[in-house]
Amino acid sequence: MTPNMNNSTLPDWPGYVRPDGQLGIRNLLLVVYTVECSRFVAEKIAAEFQSAQVIGFHGCYDNPYAVRQLLALARHPNVGAVLFVGLGCEYTRAEKLAHCVQQSGKPAESFLIQANGGTLTSVLRGKERLSALKARADLAPRCRMNVQHLTIGCECGGSDSTSGLAGNPLVGKFFDHLVDAGGTALFEETVEMIGLENVLTSRAASPSVAQQLSATYAKAENYCQRVRQYSASPGNYAGGLTTIEEKSLGAFAKSGSRPIQGVIRTSTTPPHCGLWLLDTVPDNHYIDFGYTNPNDSEGITALVSCGCHIVLFVTGRGSLIGSPIAPLIKVTANGDTFQRMQGDIDFDASGILAGTESLEAAAVRLQHAIVAVASGQKSCAEALGHHEYLIPYKFQNRNQPKDQCHS
Repeated sequence: MTPNMNNSTLPDWPGYVRPDGQLGIRNLLLVVYTVECSRFVAEKIAAEFQSAQVIGFHGCYDNPYAVRQLLALARHPNVGAVLFVGLGCEYTRAEKLAHCVQQSGKPAESFLIQANGGTLTSVLRGKERLSALKARADLAPRCRMNVQHLTIGCECGGSDSTSGLAGNPLVGKFFDHLVDAGGTALFEETVEMIGLENVLTSRAASPSVAQQLSATYAKAENYCQRVRQYSASPGNYAGGLTTIEEKSLGAFAKSGSRPIQGVIRTSTTPPHCGLWLLDTVPDNHYIDFGYTNPNDSEGITALVSCGCHIVLFVTGRGSLIGSPIAPLIKVTANGDTFQRMQGDIDFDASGILAGTESLEAAAVRLQHAIVAVASGQKSCAEALGHHEYLIPYKFQNRNQPKDQCHS
């Protein structure tokens, strides 16, 4: 009998309850630098804390898009407490960000290096602050979680012919089951949907959503035309892909087959469960300021900023990256790639193409792997210490809800 995810008896696991009601699968300490000048101190502060992760914004000038991301990541359900580290003269104010996070009920503090005597004294001060924050984070209430409580995103990168034939369809099959179970699935990379407008809009949950999808597609197409580049690389061609349409069809396969509930923007959580499209492309009137997803880490960071507990990353040719807040589970359907890079890749789906495993059976096995990571098992990237991320300068203001803490 073919395994069926709906009939599987998968265990639940203990999660963390945040003051705003969100449920997390990790209880991380987050150290956030508000300008590149404070990055070194932030990393030194976090170095002695096993559960600490470091993110930040390299820019000195203010950027609403970046500030929204910093706040969204600091409020992420996998984060238990946050320390903001500023130099003192940058536009992005550490104390204001900490105040915003405190309003959600989460423990948060800040300090400025210029007011604390420089590197050595600031590192000492920061460790004291982070230790106190850890004690508060350790008091987080526990609860039972299961698959329906999860928000999971998917990105693909280093794609080859196996990505569209099996890797992305596998995630799509899992997404169908996740949505059916009451969970939330996010996919993005609208610049990898060129040529698929009719396919995209046919999946809309309503006529109004179809209009959203059509507008999102038009913006992505215009973006590609203006920057004179479509999302197909030399590595994609070397891996057997031939056209942008072929890559688009393969990339879109990770969305599965369920209705698309709507389009959300970076740093915005889906209003309800189901399948959602994330739009990360800069708005048309700001399109010359900020490329969309200049590398895979930005797309993953964008998905995490929307509340993803875990991100699935489909790669045919191989990838090393991780994520600092949400575990990254890497999937490949290329057996040769898995054999070469199995220390970096979590899930081998090559049996689908070899004919030794059905898509359904692989999806059940993938869900078990996801539950294991949600329960506390480290993904390959986590175990290796990978925590890549990117928060760029970008403008994306059209129809973007304003954060009460940032105008």
